[in-house]
Amino acid sequence: MTTPALSVVERVLAGFNPEEHGLSSDFVLTKLTAMKGCGCKVPRAALLELLKTFGEDVVIDSDAGVGIGLDSCVIPLRHKGLNLVQTTDFFYPLVDDPYLMGRITAANVLSDLYAMGVSECDNMLMLLGVAVDLADKERDIIIGQFMQGFKDNADLAGTKVRGGQTVRCPWLLLGGVASSVATDEEIIRVDKAKPGDVLLLTKPIGGQVSVNSYEWLKKKNGRVEELGLDGERIVKAFQQVTMQMCRLNRNAARLLHKHHAHASTDVTGFGLLGHADNLARAQQAQVRFVIDHLPIVEYMDEIALKMPNGNGFNLFSGTSAETSGGLLIALSEADALAYKKEIETLDGFPAWIVGKVEATTGERGAIIGENRTIERIASSIHKTH
Repeated sequence: MTTPALSVVERVLAGFNPEEHGLSSDFVLTKLTAMKGCGCKVPRAALLELLKTFGEDVVIDSDAGVGIGLDSCVIPLRHKGLNLVQTTDFFYPLVDDPYLMGRITAANVLSDLYAMGVSECDNMLMLLGVAVDLADKERDIIIGQFMQGFKDNADLAGTKVRGGQTVRCPWLLLGGVASSVATDEEIIRVDKAKPGDVLLLTKPIGGQVSVNSYEWLKKKNGRVEELGLDGERIVKAFQQVTMQMCRLNRNAARLLHKHHAHASTDVTGFGLLGHADNLARAQQAQVRFVIDHLPIVEYMDEIALKMPNGNGFNLFSGTSAETSGGLLIALSEADALAYKKEIETLDGFPAWIVGKVEATTGERGAIIGENRTIERIASSIHKTH
């Protein structure tokens, strides 16, 4: 049975009490890793260099499908007009509630399909690395709740979990595989951005700042006091970020077709600029993406400014990691305005025009504009979806 969205809101607002779930009062899920969520990724520059082993960094071809470098691989099948669309993802826990961590993981895995316009997933697999430091009782409670959360978001997405792999490893590792057999018409060609298009984003950024500042507060390590931070505002932002990480990008994927999207990707571990740059380099036209507006979860910009370099976690330079972030979409301005209005009606949450597509005589890529603006996005986690 699918868990209603409101129960997720209630769980986020209540916070995780380990004793209520048969765990010790001092149990902390995130202690099982030194990294958080999609922030565990190998740095983008290093990864692109390593991917040269496979030839091209990005492969897009109408006959060969989509290969390395974008969100999902698209493999034309021997049956004419059908394709296998598939993705895999895994990372470490970044919230302490294992049920919510399961929902976040499923949402993040599915998002790669959604970024290709594929809104129907045929099958999911679950990947689990169970930390060796977990006692048997802890393992059974945590993994059981994680599986339930993963399943509930799979149910919400209209798909099933039909297998996976579970192993023991030093850190708790969470992930999955999502697969769909899709017709050509169900897949968005993500290489059609053209000069004059605008860039639209469906979730605000600031996740890495939020997760880490909440960790400082929880550990009472003195960092909050050192930077003069407001604990209540940190908690409120963390609740907002947790809720948006649980939210599926399924409606966002459906609207890619209706509003004639020219290119799209989801925003995760490489940050807004990193994923924008990947997508820009994949375009057929000689273009660059210019991001000139940053919608940031309220208070996260203030924390980033108070950090020693005035750009904590590279938030303002666009490479701060997100987990289960929004879709970044290139489309005409008229289509973007219609998309923006409809996604807010469907999901109950806003979207933002964050930049534009320009012609360039140089290399394709993405930049943060010199005169970029910041918009603080207040919490709206009371809304359902």
